[in-house]
Amino acid sequence: MASRTVPSQETMRSALGLACRAPSVHNSQPWRWKLAVHSVHLYLDRSRLLEIIDPTGREMVISCGAVLNHARIAFAAEGWRARVHRLPNPAQPDHLASIEFTELTEVDPHVETLAAAAANRRTDRRPFLADPVAQEVLAPLREFARLEDCTLSFALEDRERREVELAIQHAGAEQRDRPEYRQELAAWAGRHASAEGVPARSLPAEHLRGMPERDFALVAEGELPVPILDDGAVLAVLATRGDSYESWLAAGEALSAVLLSATKQRLATCPLSQVGEVGTARNQVRDQVLGGSGFPQMVIRLGWPVTSEFPGPLTPRRPLSEVVEPLFPRE
Repeated sequence: MASRTVPSQETMRSALGLACRAPSVHNSQPWRWKLAVHSVHLYLDRSRLLEIIDPTGREMVISCGAVLNHARIAFAAEGWRARVHRLPNPAQPDHLASIEFTELTEVDPHVETLAAAAANRRTDRRPFLADPVAQEVLAPLREFARLEDCTLSFALEDRERREVELAIQHAGAEQRDRPEYRQELAAWAGRHASAEGVPARSLPAEHLRGMPERDFALVAEGELPVPILDDGAVLAVLATRGDSYESWLAAGEALSAVLLSATKQRLATCPLSQVGEVGTARNQVRDQVLGGSGFPQMVIRLGWPVTSEFPGPLTPRRPLSEVVEPLFPRE
């Protein structure tokens, strides 16, 4: 490969490795990268579909949007601008994006800090400190979502927060009544020595009453120590104007941008996707929090970390040999 046309194999390996640190539903990592002579292509891996909570593949596409945004940042930090063509082939809906490259004359220091955040970011399912998060910290997060054609609405009023909490509780209650949901959750939670799924070391050791969360304690025992305190997280609703593949991909890119900006500011984060999985919960958030407009895709908990061990243990990722093909062919 000519270095002035596309990144070297070493750069490609480094950037895609960092991109795959992106969050995904239940850490399922539902993406495949295909390398071409002058471009890189992102595909949905339907073999990793969570059929019960995500029958339409919405959360898979959101997860792939997150890995796409991570890739844009990772390549930029390596000195390459990624020119993305989203959904380039209508006849192949699983072909989510193609990326071509232009070499940069210099690397933006802000991008370097975001790339560092991508390496350090992880989901923290513990309660957060009650210390308030200032508006000057939250405002950039809203702007990063807007740049990806999404909205990020903070439930700062007591009524709005209560509506979001109730919607998450209602979604959880409806899902827990389904034996197949519990089986699927158990298949992905509480794992040990696995490169996928949610490991036990990343799950709270105690059930957290009254805190918006995914009910992993229903099926798995966590190992992460949990301090006893009320959760002080800010709840933010990530929404899109539409509800198509294009919208879902944008939601994932916005999710990545918000999480990395928050991590850069030393905030702890935890995405919660239940409100998009149950129609009644989604409608409740749309009507009571968003004023009847937009499509809620997920809720993000944001706040100050509670322990000096922040940001907690990294969750594992599959090796590049399982997600990139062909694996760095001969130049």
